[in-house]
Amino acid sequence: MPARPAAVAARESLTIRAPAKLNLSLAVLARRPDGYHDIESLMVPASLCDTLVVRATESPGIVLRVRYAGAIATADGSVLTGDVPTDGRNLVVRAAEALAAAACVTQGLEIDLTKEIPAGSGLGGGSSDAAAVLMAAARVWELDWSHEQLAAIGGRIGSDIPWFFASGPAIASGRGERLEPVADIPPLPAVIVRPAAGLSTAAVYGQCTPDPARRGDAARLATALARGDTRTAAGLMHNQLEPPARALCPDVDRLLETLAQAGALAPRMTGSGSACFALARTATEARGIAARLEAQRQPDGSRRWPGVFVVRLATTRRPVATAT
Repeated sequence: MPARPAAVAARESLTIRAPAKLNLSLAVLARRPDGYHDIESLMVPASLCDTLVVRATESPGIVLRVRYAGAIATADGSVLTGDVPTDGRNLVVRAAEALAAAACVTQGLEIDLTKEIPAGSGLGGGSSDAAAVLMAAARVWELDWSHEQLAAIGGRIGSDIPWFFASGPAIASGRGERLEPVADIPPLPAVIVRPAAGLSTAAVYGQCTPDPARRGDAARLATALARGDTRTAAGLMHNQLEPPARALCPDVDRLLETLAQAGALAPRMTGSGSACFALARTATEARGIAARLEAQRQPDGSRRWPGVFVVRLATTRRPVATAT
């Protein structure tokens, strides 16, 4: 690994946007001896993003501060923040500490994280934030590290983190670390809905039955989307974690049914949930579906679905940093 240069820009600050991801398909192919699962998933970035401001400090240690914005900053959205710790339980802190150790950096970091991606949703917010801080830390610490080297650090912390280091949608396989970029996925509008209840990734995977027959569906889905064949694409969109998630969290079951009743095309859960999504043909259609779900209320008058987001599939997933 390359050594850290002697000179460190002590107060250089970077602002970096960290995008959410959607699993347009997710096949669980086999259980692995290491406790993980072999998967195959067509993953695409979405326009919903967290924002990090990262500064180098002369004193050691990683200081993380978290605030909330967008839909999760509202009173109804407070249930969507989940447990976002600011210590070593957070992937952001763990990623920064791992890079500092690997590069023999003695300086520290101050990180201000503004969350707009709800936690515990299957949207990859924590992994995206970790990838973003690895990129930003390498820059403010003046490390000559490639994205491949940074992704390798991230892959030891979380399976989804390497996906955020290359441009464009990609099929993830293995335990998520093997990536095959795909081209021409259209920037379709989508509606993401997060119920009040979250889900445990370990619990969902623990009740999933692998199906190796799903191998190859992700590539076929990417081809269908690239040629604009929404009918074929709708039939190929699937998430093998949905059945256990529906059993563990009745809200997921109700939400997928509600999205279908609202006119959504092939609604699916993303990742291990609990957020669900539906692609739309037009932005007007997406806004109409979102409005119908936002209008639903609980008996006490609170929103039935506290997190409703209208987004667009993005053409890049790599976080982009700007000096401040």
